[in-house]
Amino acid sequence: MKTYDWILFDADDTLFHFDTFSGLQLMFLSFDVVFTEEYHLEYQAVNKALWIEYQNGSITAEHLQRQRFQAWGDKLQVMPQDLNSAFLAAMAEICKPLEGAVSLLCALKGKSKLGIITNGFTELQQIRLERTGLKDHFEILVISEQVGAAKPHADIFDHALNLMGNPARERVLMVGDNPDSDILGGINAGLDTCWLNVHNKPVPEGITPHYQVSSLAELEKLLLG
Repeated sequence: MKTYDWILFDADDTLFHFDTFSGLQLMFLSFDVVFTEEYHLEYQAVNKALWIEYQNGSITAEHLQRQRFQAWGDKLQVMPQDLNSAFLAAMAEICKPLEGAVSLLCALKGKSKLGIITNGFTELQQIRLERTGLKDHFEILVISEQVGAAKPHADIFDHALNLMGNPARERVLMVGDNPDSDILGGINAGLDTCWLNVHNKPVPEGITPHYQVSSLAELEKLLLG
């Protein structure tokens, strides 16, 4: 693998564990609700459909965050926005880096500039970086909610590259676990891409990452020999 001036990372399930079930269980405890696996499946069905719409640019981040908790808000007589904020706070509380993340980021210090491009929400991203002690590793943090465009849309990558001083795109690597947003978005932006494919899924049709790894430890070896 060649040397990169910049390495951009996705956040959820690339650098950080994102255990929605545990976060929802913790959040709903404060509302005296035992959140079951059945409830989780119902939530995920709604949430995943909304995320697809969000990534396609059909709905806003605000709409997604409100609508995914609308049914629970009606049931508990609580504003869905308040449930969403409680959920993001719970996710920040349980957050921890993925195995190999800290080692990789420390190993890259002084060798490449690092950034994060995430479709996640501001309320979680900032506090999570601070609590995990990883904030100082990154030159830029680009959050779709603030930009008004989500991966794989070109606008969020163009925004990030402007913040980076418009480096040569072939000298930038995008790393992520989601081929439909991270990898396709990176390819469309003219960046090299690395798919973190922990579960050894087949490569989606029409999306060909430049590299593929099964762990962050493997990526560290690939980048640093």
